[in-house]
Amino acid sequence: MNVRLSCLGGLALMMVLAGAATAETTVSRSNNPTEQLGSLIGAEQRALGALPENLLVDQRPKNTPTRVSYDRGWVASQPGAQGGDQFSCLAKALYFEARGESVKGQFAVAEVILNRVDSNRYPNSVCGVVNQGAGGQGGCQFSFACDGRADTIREKAAYARVAKVARAMMDGAPRALTGGATHFHTTNINPSWARRFPNTAKIGSHLFYRQPSA
Repeated sequence: MNVRLSCLGGLALMMVLAGAATAETTVSRSNNPTEQLGSLIGAEQRALGALPENLLVDQRPKNTPTRVSYDRGWVASQPGAQGGDQFSCLAKALYFEARGESVKGQFAVAEVILNRVDSNRYPNSVCGVVNQGAGGQGGCQFSFACDGRADTIREKAAYARVAKVARAMMDGAPRALTGGATHFHTTNINPSWARRFPNTAKIGSHLFYRQPSA
C-alpha cells in the first residue's frame, strides 16, 4: 500500500530540479508506516543533496520587507549581522552617530542615511552618503567622518547591536519613523538650516527634518 504524505509535492519538485527524474526511486510498499516514512525521508535527503547550491538559499523576493520591533529584545533575538562594504558603512555610521540612542533612534538615523541614498541630491550609495565631504570638499555630512579621530570601534557589544539594525534596514525594513527625513541633529544644537526644513519627528535626543523640494 502506498502512503501519500503532504510533503510529496515539494519532494517531487526538488527531485525534478535536481535531475532526480532520471533515476528511479522506489518507495517501500510495506504496510509498516515507519518503513514507508523512512523511505520517503531518504528519498528527500538524496534529492536535497543533488540540488545546486543556489537553490538552497533563501528564495524570498529581494524586496520583501523585514518585520522589526523597535526594542532591545527584538535586536537581541536576531543573529549576528555581517555584510559587505555598504552594510559596514551603515553599521559604522550608526555606531558613531547613534549607539547611545534607543533602538528606535538607531533605526531612525538609518532611515535618514537610506533616504539620502534614494535622493538625487546625494551620493547613490551608503558609503558615499556617510563619507560625503570627508575629503575636505563642502564639509562633512556626518560629524564622525571629519572629527579628526580614528574610527576605532571600542564597544564591541554596542557595535554588534547597531550592526543588527543596519542589517535589517539593508534587508528592507520599513522606513516608518521619520517621515522621509534627510537630516537630523541633536537637541542641544540649533543649525540654521533647521529653520527652513520641515520637522518630521523627534526621537530620543535627535530631531529629524525633511529637505524641502527645490
